[in-house]
Amino acid sequence: MPRGRYSLHDPHDHTPLGEEHFHCATGPSGWRYVSQLTTPSGDPAGSVDLTLDDLGRPIRLELHAGDWQVRGAALEGVTWVRTDPTGTHATEGNVPAHAFTGASPAFLVATARLLRPAPGAGAVRTRLVAFTPPVLAPRTLDQSWALVNRTAHPTDNGPLTADEYQVNDLETGEQHAVHIAGDVVLAAPGIELEDLETPPSTFP
Repeated sequence: MPRGRYSLHDPHDHTPLGEEHFHCATGPSGWRYVSQLTTPSGDPAGSVDLTLDDLGRPIRLELHAGDWQVRGAALEGVTWVRTDPTGTHATEGNVPAHAFTGASPAFLVATARLLRPAPGAGAVRTRLVAFTPPVLAPRTLDQSWALVNRTAHPTDNGPLTADEYQVNDLETGEQHAVHIAGDVVLAAPGIELEDLETPPSTFP
């Protein structure tokens, strides 16, 4: 069960946004990721709880940021309920999309797991609903993912395979690289893996 810590920063001006302390695990029915977020000063800033089925589809999502909350799942596309800080208003949403995304590294692992592009096979297109702090407002976006490089690194526990993906925002044309080993993000825009207590899990 990988357990560790990511540092998060603004990918444009590198302003520190805080840290994400996580643990995750694969199982016969899929993958689960749980994390607690803190501000740069160390105060609690929210949490992520994401469960995927064995095909990479989100069967349960719970996000907290400030006093906002989102619960969602893959249901007739993706469906969610967003609750305001007072707890008096809940807004339901549904979009014909494939999965969720957001600021957490969990969503990069989840999207790679869902799409599973083959090396050299070209890009795979997907539609996602993004929830980003601080208010977790939903936004639908289209991306394409291509697996451009796969490298095996020797470790004490056997070879560790690191995948490099090229991710394109199909609305803006912006491109960036995402590096993932198993169920851990090694590097991505705005994300740095600072500490990892146990090796990444490998998906069956």
